Amino acid sequence: VIKNIFSNISSIYSFHSQFLLPDLENCIMHWHESPGLGKALLQHAPFLRMYADYIRNFDRAIELVRTWTERSSAFRNIIQDIQNQELCGNLTLQHHMLEPVQRVPRYEMLLKDYLKKLPEDDPDYELANKSLEAVSMAAIHSNSAIHKAENLKRLLEIYEMVGEEEVVNPANEFLKEGRLLKLSARNTSAMERHLFLFNNFLLCCCAKFSLVGQRFTVRCRIGVDGMQTQQTTNEDHPYTFQVSGKEKTLELQASSEQERDDWIKAIQEAIDVFQKKNETFKLHKLVLELGRRAPRWIRDNEVTLCMTCQEPFNALTRRRHHCRACGYVVCWKCSDNKVALEYDGNRLNKVCKACYSVLAGQRAERMERKKRRMLECEAYPGSMDCVLSGFLQYGDNSTIWQEVWCVVSGTQPPFFHVYSTPQVMIHQFICIQSFIYGHKKKKNMGITVIKTLISLLQLSHFRTRI
Repeated sequence: VIKNIFSNISSIYSFHSQFLLPDLENCIMHWHESPGLGKALLQHAPFLRMYADYIRNFDRAIELVRTWTERSSAFRNIIQDIQNQELCGNLTLQHHMLEPVQRVPRYEMLLKDYLKKLPEDDPDYELANKSLEAVSMAAIHSNSAIHKAENLKRLLEIYEMVGEEEVVNPANEFLKEGRLLKLSARNTSAMERHLFLFNNFLLCCCAKFSLVGQRFTVRCRIGVDGMQTQQTTNEDHPYTFQVSGKEKTLELQASSEQERDDWIKAIQEAIDVFQKKNETFKLHKLVLELGRRAPRWIRDNEVTLCMTCQEPFNALTRRRHHCRACGYVVCWKCSDNKVALEYDGNRLNKVCKACYSVLAGQRAERMERKKRRMLECEAYPGSMDCVLSGFLQYGDNSTIWQEVWCVVSGTQPPFFHVYSTPQVMIHQFICIQSFIYGHKKKKNMGITVIKTLISLLQLSHFRTRI
């Protein structure tokens, strides 16, 4: 229970007490010589994203405190004793738990005020601007975590009401709900329905009797893929509109013109966003599948011009040819390239200029990546028997960076090696509870910030928290 209440607050406290606070205190001590708030915060800003986990858990934590305070007298007495201490300033536990939620926005406000009063020619001005960008990104990351948590909470609530497992999918985003009248297709009768609109589908439900809150039965589900909506005219029923999809068509009546327009706008926006994402996905998928799947050939009688250069075909000098990668009909000049196609056993086939450019580029990139990887592994010791290796940017401060070769060993416990050259290993860390522990033995090296560190340390066999 305690872990669920306080989430990763111990990691946040360690980061502040051991790294951020000493640097801020040092900054204040030398303030009259040169204010260095921008520099102090810049090297720590990436680590402020750890607040997202705490913020995401905040509502649940507050609910746990309330529940256990009501259920357990022992828990209630301990909390009361802590709150009565002079150190707590007569504030409740919930008030103190709110402080980390407000911390990152306060850093952002602090930097904005600092920049307003700092001369533009001050050496710290540019660093402070960069710090503000990094802190703002951390704030956005935290806000995004809050939004995702609220959305998931709402999905769970709707799942309780409708009992559809499909609702509780992290890819779903709840958009709108409300009561409307559904018009019968056979007569002029109207039945009350409760609609739930998501980014992927629309649920049309009817209320059912329940002793434990609102409950609904799903009458139909319409996918956003292929959905259309439009305003309709009905003499007996004002403020009507139609929602049609692959599964079903509904004619609905709102209580006012404004409500009808709001529903049409919300549904149309969901359709537009879905189509935009789907088109991007299809284009990306086509590029990925090029050469791996046999294409559908465009028939000769469907085109009269080359689909690449737009020159007209004729029976003698410009005959029709098919690109074996995309299936387009092109002339001989536009298909004078050959490349190995995976779907045809990597045999050479004629392809158009566009497909040749994509496929040849992909092949060259794969070969270059493979060659570079082999050379890197041969050059640096320990790279052959490792979980992960590659180049990262390394620096003892936020202004000076160098490219280093990093290796996570396959041993138990795993080691994190940092090489400046194939022969010189500048640092070695044991990857146990926290990567930050590697710095405790060497205070003089400052705080080392390694880009992409969070992604690197998310490997499952040494789950760490930063």
